[in-house]
Amino acid sequence: MTGNGLTGEERLRRLLGGEETEWLVERARQRLERGRSLTGTVTLSTASAAQRRAAELLLGRRAGAGASLSVSLEEVDRVLRASGAAPEGLHEAVVRLRGPLRDLAGEREASASAWQAAYGNLDAATAARPELAGWRAWLESTGLVRRLAPDPVQARHLLDQLAQVVARLPSPGLPIGRLAAQTAGDAHALDEGRPLGTLALSAAKALTGRAYPGEGGADARRAAWAAVGVHLDDLSSLVLCLGLPGDDRTPTGRILAAARAAGEPCVLTLRQLRRHDGPLSSGAASPSPSPSQSPFATGAGLVRICENPVVVAAAADELGPSCPPLVCGGGRPSAAVWRLLDLLSEGGGRFAYHGDFDWGGVAIAAAVHDRYGFEPWRFDTAAYEAAASQAAHSQTVASQAVLAGRPCPTPWDPALAEAMARRAVRVEEELVLPVLLSDLSSGPSN
Repeated sequence: MTGNGLTGEERLRRLLGGEETEWLVERARQRLERGRSLTGTVTLSTASAAQRRAAELLLGRRAGAGASLSVSLEEVDRVLRASGAAPEGLHEAVVRLRGPLRDLAGEREASASAWQAAYGNLDAATAARPELAGWRAWLESTGLVRRLAPDPVQARHLLDQLAQVVARLPSPGLPIGRLAAQTAGDAHALDEGRPLGTLALSAAKALTGRAYPGEGGADARRAAWAAVGVHLDDLSSLVLCLGLPGDDRTPTGRILAAARAAGEPCVLTLRQLRRHDGPLSSGAASPSPSPSQSPFATGAGLVRICENPVVVAAAADELGPSCPPLVCGGGRPSAAVWRLLDLLSEGGGRFAYHGDFDWGGVAIAAAVHDRYGFEPWRFDTAAYEAAASQAAHSQTVASQAVLAGRPCPTPWDPALAEAMARRAVRVEEELVLPVLLSDLSSGPSN
């Protein structure tokens, strides 16, 4: 006990434990938890008369005039030590009045470490995929993951599932419910509005060069998933074709036969094509399916594949019923595109491919080549050099399309990638439309 009969605890609470000095203790606590020293002055901009009197009782002197109140932390420390209220000073007083101090710096470090670990499996899944590097940085910089899963433990579970989804994309034609069940154990995990669905959709957009937030709406969502081979339902995944030889035994075959006879393009749904599922739908070699499995009257022979619908439209306009078999990939092939190509391949069809001379077009072609192989249809080094030179003569330097993006190998003609990287000129399929139509008009052997 002190000379005035008060214990140290009582004196401490009398000096610093009241409502009038609460602000002072709180300022000192904040400094300690942030790793700062208890030196200098703290100021209360608008002090009440009671707060001023409490400061005067603590310091044993007038606390100055004016609306603000300033208190020296060193002076408070000395008073507490000398009075015996807190022999070890202000630090001790804060702990006794407020309880144990938090280590905010340590907490921040631990939190940062936990968040870094949360991204571990996703980083492993994207490490070998430079096309996802910008998306990965965007995920963290926008804080999207933290909004969807504020706790790093919860976030890690979500991001582990996302890593599994990313590892499966692009897909050779997979229902979104099956993808969700296989990666998250929940067939609805990729539904619109679900956290995993939101993140995985942004990944799908990144893989196909779309803006990650992008446009909203059901159509945009359907298109983004379709571009990586995932379909929301059997009716939303489509493929455009012209001149395919349909049979007269199946509904799909009769549709194809009628369209061919009329010389009109035909749009098929994945539902229609799945009516003809054979023993395989992966594009691997297999025996020819029985007539009941195929919608084609005969083997299609050579089937040309283009990337853009404008080629199909122009071929229908100029060639009509005489146009040889032509399938439009429509950019990144949808599940319906893959299924149609599967059926054609399983029936003995061969493919000739043309697309845009840019890195996106090359990547699409590489996916088709990896799955089926193909003959390049004016999609080799010589064709690119000729098209690039023609573009250079017909366009001004300012209007020429510059080839941008990440280079992609061209296994059907390795020299093509080298030529594209060297000339850095992008040539869209529409620019060589006349020569493509000429090939089509000459028959299937070109």
